[in-house]
Amino acid sequence: MPDTRPDPGVLRIANASGFYGDRFDALREMLTGGPLDVVTGDYLAELTMLILGRDRLKNPASGYAKTFLRQLEEGLGLAHERGVKIVANAGGLNPAGLAAAVRELADRVGVPVRVAHVEGDDLLTARDWGEGVLTANAYLGGAGITECLRAGADVVVTGRVTDAALVTGPAAAHFGWDSHRPGDLDALAGAVAVGHVLECGTQATGGNYAFFAAHDGGNGVRRPGFPLAELHADGSAVITKHPGTGGIVDIGTVTAQLLYETGGARYAGPDVTARLDTVRLTQEGPDRVRISGVRGEAPPPTLKVGLNRIGGWRNEIVFVLTGLDVDAKARLVRDQVADALAATGVAGAAGVPGAAGAVGVNKPPAEVRWELARTDRADADTEETASALLRLVVRDSDPDAVGRAVSGAAVELALGSYPGFHVTAPPGKGAPYGVFEAAHVAAAEVPHTAVLPDGTRVRVPTPVRTRSLEPVPEPPLPGPPLPVGPTRRAPLGLVAGARSGDKGGDANVGVWVTTDAAWRWLAHELTADRLRQLLPETADSPVTRHVLPNLRALNFTVQGLLGEGVAAQARFDPQAKALGEWLRSRHVDIPEVLL
Repeated sequence: MPDTRPDPGVLRIANASGFYGDRFDALREMLTGGPLDVVTGDYLAELTMLILGRDRLKNPASGYAKTFLRQLEEGLGLAHERGVKIVANAGGLNPAGLAAAVRELADRVGVPVRVAHVEGDDLLTARDWGEGVLTANAYLGGAGITECLRAGADVVVTGRVTDAALVTGPAAAHFGWDSHRPGDLDALAGAVAVGHVLECGTQATGGNYAFFAAHDGGNGVRRPGFPLAELHADGSAVITKHPGTGGIVDIGTVTAQLLYETGGARYAGPDVTARLDTVRLTQEGPDRVRISGVRGEAPPPTLKVGLNRIGGWRNEIVFVLTGLDVDAKARLVRDQVADALAATGVAGAAGVPGAAGAVGVNKPPAEVRWELARTDRADADTEETASALLRLVVRDSDPDAVGRAVSGAAVELALGSYPGFHVTAPPGKGAPYGVFEAAHVAAAEVPHTAVLPDGTRVRVPTPVRTRSLEPVPEPPLPGPPLPVGPTRRAPLGLVAGARSGDKGGDANVGVWVTTDAAWRWLAHELTADRLRQLLPETADSPVTRHVLPNLRALNFTVQGLLGEGVAAQARFDPQAKALGEWLRSRHVDIPEVLL
């Protein structure tokens, strides 16, 4: 095909997957929607690695994202016709296995492509990580991808790499950057910022966007297109999307994604530490936002290692409490269940194997948690809106302690508890839950390896220069606080956007505003202590606030709010996805001049 790129000096790199399970036809949409050089796909998350680890226990030949292969059945030919490289971390725990499967697929569909892969992240057998660890994977940088592309690969699949590596790797191959050259660190840092914006797919184009309703009443994001970047040799880029696709690309959507799960001003990676406090955003036109000015520093000497293990067994029962006396109903059923669990030897349902009175079960679950969600309304016009939900969650290392012992205790109450007794689903036997932990190892201990299309194995060198990660001193707050004047009690979200998420057991909440006046108010108003007041669930958690003046943003880390990570399901919203929207809904005294 003829080269239709508007500027051959620009690398046009796109995303077609933000997680394992994202829109299936996105790869085809991106390949047919306009000119590209590279299309990337992010398939891995902390929870995904646990899922793949359990798959590998059943079948050692598995451990990769099978959906990627199905997408390639059509996408491989389209990419080959258009000269587009494909780079994806869909290899999961078995990148060599996925690379072999891609070659088999290419032979079957008759597409001549050169396939390479990156490995070395799997450290499960490298040391004793502790009991029950299923996966131990280092977060690699983009240098292995770079080696594969420079060797002529058309498709590169990896295991665990940083999300931004899917962009820094192709960018370094295209522009000749090298993380060992100090002069290339700023450009690499720019690519890291771009990679972070692209990696969650449509979250950069209006998906999950705080101000979605301002765009055609929400219809503007009904089917957002996936994002792409026009990346330049200095690391600056324009974030955009294919013409005619849905969604929005504006400073707000890009800001939201830059804040997502990042934390402080120093955003560390294996190739470079990007200074997020230097990022500048400019609206260049409709659906075009330029990222520029990003400074880079030498990366830290260690790599993060994600550890997933089976933490134990878990069961959950949700009781529905309807109408009057909700608190009294909750007390009654809690006391009844507690009595049943405590009465070992007699609490099981007669004749039910594995009930609380069965052999081998002589103690209640190690952890018993109750949560009452007052979703009910007075004088409600539907039964559902007249009902509250009482959630019982139990955990234990013994599956019997959370299985029939618990479900039997609940079922036995069906005719002898509060009026209107019922549950949202039949009680089950429980299921295993996962725990995520982060460790760090010296980068030199990780055998980062590029396996080229001809099978040659290239060991990727570790950075020569490193810099230990340190917090950035808090910058001066903007101007004086707004002059005292009339205020109105209203939701914070009328003036501020937010996006939240998880990093292991910590929650991240990024908050931004769109005007200098609003920034002067927000920076002085929303302190860490004020956040705890507005979100009482965080009251006992250490909260760190990071100030990012260039983005008119604050980024908060709430340590330990999510317990042992998403797979442990320690709270109602285990990934803190809606924590920012809860914050925006809280009422504060807002200066009327901002409203």
